[in-house]
Amino acid sequence: MADKKAGTNKKARIISLGKIRDRRGNLSVVESGASVPFEIARTYWVYDVPGGEARQGHAYYNSEELIIALSGSFDLLVDDGNERVTFHLDQCNKGVYVPSGTWRHLLNFATNSIALVITSTAYSPKDYIRDYDEFVELKKDGKL
Repeated sequence: MADKKAGTNKKARIISLGKIRDRRGNLSVVESGASVPFEIARTYWVYDVPGGEARQGHAYYNSEELIIALSGSFDLLVDDGNERVTFHLDQCNKGVYVPSGTWRHLLNFATNSIALVITSTAYSPKDYIRDYDEFVELKKDGKL
């Protein structure tokens, strides 16, 4: 499966959060149903990842996500079972919407980066698909 350039994937997509400019500092806003296409149930952030490192990939049965680089930069690989797209996140006023049933992998962290993850569901270990081969089989069988 070949990687495609960001923007060709019709499901996962960049969402602009806008920027309110002010001489004292800029402001961006995240709101359920407005800038985020789902109701927000949980928010967490990933930080202190050594430069160049990756986080384990996974998919969800139900949860949707919006992933934002609050500081620094990293790559987000998304795979819907048909195509892979890599997004480079380095602006805190843009995020990537990741629909449920999509494998996602955070990688190539710059030192001191912070990844904010906003999700549509509360944490449930039963919602995770942590094995890529299992993900592929679920997609192939139409169960995801």
